[in-house]
Amino acid sequence: MTDVSALVSLGDLTWDVLAKPDTLLLPGGDTTGRIELFGGGSAANLAVWAARAGYPARFVGKIGRDRFGELATAELTAEGVEGHLILSDVHPTSVILGLIDRRGQRAMLTGQGADWELLPEEVPASALSGAGHLHLTAWSLFRDPPRAAALHAARLARAGGATLSLDPGSFQMIQGMGRETFLAVLDEVPFDVLFPNDDEARAMSGYTSREDAMTWFRTRFPDALIVMKLDDEGVLIEGPAQARVQVPATADRAVDATGAGDSFGGAFLAGWLTHGDAVRAAQLAVQVGGWVVSRFGARPPADDDLRARLAAAPLQAVTA
Repeated sequence: MTDVSALVSLGDLTWDVLAKPDTLLLPGGDTTGRIELFGGGSAANLAVWAARAGYPARFVGKIGRDRFGELATAELTAEGVEGHLILSDVHPTSVILGLIDRRGQRAMLTGQGADWELLPEEVPASALSGAGHLHLTAWSLFRDPPRAAALHAARLARAGGATLSLDPGSFQMIQGMGRETFLAVLDEVPFDVLFPNDDEARAMSGYTSREDAMTWFRTRFPDALIVMKLDDEGVLIEGPAQARVQVPATADRAVDATGAGDSFGGAFLAGWLTHGDAVRAAQLAVQVGGWVVSRFGARPPADDDLRARLAAAPLQAVTA
């Protein structure tokens, strides 16, 4: 892909093990359930969903020189994402265990691997050359490494004229790092779009009301478009040139919430980078996110339903 407006997503490419027990897991007990294996990682998932929505996407990350890395890379390539991968002989590819409850909500256990060890000198400048946008997840910011590498990439991208976005990643990790410490890291980069979910918005702002949290975000990050994901209530959007508006979710029944935010972010950025209309981009993104939560895994195989949803909101620039 040589499109100068390509989206680059930097961060984690993992191997996901998703498990949905049929009954409660009890200490010492046994039960049946559904187990699936997928290529994953929040940053990689977002790149895949931008590509599925029709936008040129690249991925930058570090994986182990192992079988899980080979499998995850093959899936990324099959999705049409241009990979710029650093291979480690010391650290393995990260593996994530996702436990899905009967309501479709997930709890994740992350095995820290090579993606946590990316160094600034390993960031391929060629991947950022000519990019129109760089997306980071806070998983690249919670510790160092890979924080210095992510911030270095952001500075390179910004110097080249790219816009920047961030998914805060995990309310639990924000709390563990410390709210003020986390915000101080974010102050090092002028993000253009922030994608907090409800829990992350509370952890970052200190407010329990989403309306108050949004007001805090608009004051704390006045130049950023805030896209607050509200699960089955849709998304709340406000920015410098965008009045506060809520876009409703779809009526899809939740089966597995794994990757819902990533799919939303990838589809949203694909639309927003194409035509600049945040509401229109959110309308596409909720359709994609609704399709994902009604299926198992972060990247279920595309079907006619998904193709119809994407066709109903084709990417095309706004004309005068």
